[in-house]
Amino acid sequence: MLALVLKILWLVWSWFELAIFTLFLYLWAWLPTRLTRPYFHQFFRIWCAMFVRALGVDLRLHQKYRNPLPKQFILIANHPSAFEDVGIPALFDVYPLAKEGVKRWWLAGRINVAAGTIFVKRQDRESRRDAVELMVDKLKQGHNIALFPEGGCLGKRINDTFQAGAFDISMRTGIPIIPVFLNYEAQDVFEWTAPHTLLDKMWHFMSSPNDRANFIVYDAISPEGQTDKFKFAEEVRQKYLIWQEKYLD
Repeated sequence: MLALVLKILWLVWSWFELAIFTLFLYLWAWLPTRLTRPYFHQFFRIWCAMFVRALGVDLRLHQKYRNPLPKQFILIANHPSAFEDVGIPALFDVYPLAKEGVKRWWLAGRINVAAGTIFVKRQDRESRRDAVELMVDKLKQGHNIALFPEGGCLGKRINDTFQAGAFDISMRTGIPIIPVFLNYEAQDVFEWTAPHTLLDKMWHFMSSPNDRANFIVYDAISPEGQTDKFKFAEEVRQKYLIWQEKYLD
């Protein structure tokens, strides 16, 4: 009983801190760009880490790679839940790709815009092409990017195909891919499926009987020798199927 009371008090305090920091970032986000960059991106990462704490999720980073990771990379991950939208920036210094609808999220939308999040209309070919060019530009500026090759939040099982965008960018720039496999121990609780809303999922995270989230990082994958972005995408997807069998099946 005492443990439950302490957890509730901790969550209440964490949400209070998050609310104050969110208001601060939201007001800052309306200032001219020259007053937000490059500092806002780092404050955005702090905001994501505070969100993780407020949700009460036990986020664990597992470093399964054998060789040192490159200084610059394209991070990809499976996308079973909504949690990784804050979990990945909390752990990795990346500029994520997000669906266009995130821009309209209350408070968080404006904060993401100011933080440099790249947006895409998934069903719009021109928007996808523009997003690829924006990601290439981020890489040319020396930054890292993150995206979900499944093309959306499609459930806890790996999708039948991977979109080729990340792999095309890797081949064009020569920058390696870092694969991250996401494993939520309470799979059914964290999985985002219809008709649940984002608010529903936030409550599910906070009330989960098992709040452990494992973000497992594997060796970087070089685009060297790759000539077909679709074949490259499928080769990496096969790795995810192996990890799925290990952690989920």
